[in-house]
Order: sequence, then structure tokens, then C-alpha cells
Amino acid sequence: MKVEWDYTNLAQAYLKRPEYAQGAIDRMTETAGMSAGKRVCDVGAGAAHLTLMLARKGYEICAVEPNDAMRANGIKKTVDYPSVKWFDGVGEQTGMESGAFDLVTFGSSFNVCDQAKALIESDRILKPHGWFACMWNHRDLTDSLQSEIEKIITRHVEGYSYGRRREDQTEIIRQSGLFLEPVFIQDSVTFDIPAEDFIEGWKSHGTVQRQAKEQFDAINDEIRALVLSLHTDTVKVPYTTRIWMAQKKK
Repeated sequence: MKVEWDYTNLAQAYLKRPEYAQGAIDRMTETAGMSAGKRVCDVGAGAAHLTLMLARKGYEICAVEPNDAMRANGIKKTVDYPSVKWFDGVGEQTGMESGAFDLVTFGSSFNVCDQAKALIESDRILKPHGWFACMWNHRDLTDSLQSEIEKIITRHVEGYSYGRRREDQTEIIRQSGLFLEPVFIQDSVTFDIPAEDFIEGWKSHGTVQRQAKEQFDAINDEIRALVLSLHTDTVKVPYTTRIWMAQKKK
């Protein structure tokens, strides 16, 4: 399926992105009353970062991803999990059967959907009283390295914005009228990431790419130079995983 955000040229770099905070994912699945064998639709599954974390818990997963290159990487990463099946689809039109899932997740993908339509679609494919969840990994921008990277980006992109990925999702979920009061979960984690993987991972940032346009390569070159100037094999990167989830009303 064609989508506005095309991750084809970012797919390989996306493999270098870190997972979500395990504590946040555990609290999400506990809140949703999940157990082995229950069904999840992971929408915008990408390179399987969230999909893998859910597969390890023994769920039956339909991973929906519109980009061929991203989906191919996700299939490779989940090859050892026969409970994971991959499909072409988008948040507004997953192609999944109605009333089929205990949990519908959007890992760093809800911001690239028509959110109102994606909530309607999530309601359609959820079982009665099933759960919707959307989440993102947010870098700690007060960290010294992350602060310097922000300066690089804003030098090249006037008025740079993270858009909806750093916004509170509570109100859009409420406005749908389809779910009970949203639950907010967050947990922080610091990853020790190989320096080269950290540098490569920046090439996967669609939000930066869309706004930087022809300046994207220059931004990545400056980030590479900054990280290499640290003369370290690994980089400590503090993240906070933020999750908004809500139970279907009916």
C-alpha cells in the first residue's frame, strides 16, 4: 500500500533503532490482561521492534506494515516466531477481520496515520472490551549528547518540530468516543548502543528527513562527526517510552 511517509530508503537504518523500555511494555500488557495465546494486531510494525517484544510473550500476532522494505526486515527478524504473521496494510485500513484482537498496538506509527480513522479501524478489529495502545520512544533531550544533536538539527531546519509523536494522545482518543478513559504509562531506560549503530540509526528518522529534505545528509554527517569526536565504542542513550492506551467501550 502507498502511504504518505515512505520509509523505503530508511528501512536498513531502522534496524539500528533500540527497543522500547521493557517495564513500560510489561505494564501495558498487564493492564490489557494479556496472556500467552491472546491475539495482537501490531500496526505499522516496521522492522519488528515492538512485534518482537510482544512475540516473546507468546501472543498470536498479525503484524501490519505498508512498506515492502520495512516489512521484509520485520519478517527476517521474526522468522523464529511462527506465531507472527505479516500483512500489507495501514492504520486506517488494516485488512484484518472485525472483532478479532485482544490488543491493537501502534509502535511509533500512530503519528503517521489519520488518527481519527485509525481509532475507528482499531475499534472495528478489537474484540469487545479489547485494548488500543500507541507508543513512542522519546530521547531525553536534556542529555548532553542529545542536546548537541538537537542543535545540529535546528541549525539546518528552521522551525523544526517533532509533530504529533511528542504530543499527549489523550484528547484524540477521548474525542473518538469509542474508548474508556485513556491510561498513560511511561518508563525510562538507558541503552548502551554501539557508536556506529547509533550513527546509522539517525538515518532512519523520517520526521527529520521530511523537514530537512536536501539537508538530511548534512545533518547525518555532522552527527557522525560529533559522535566520533567522543572517541568511544558505545554511546549511552537515555530514552523514555510513553504509552497511551484505552479499552474499547463495547
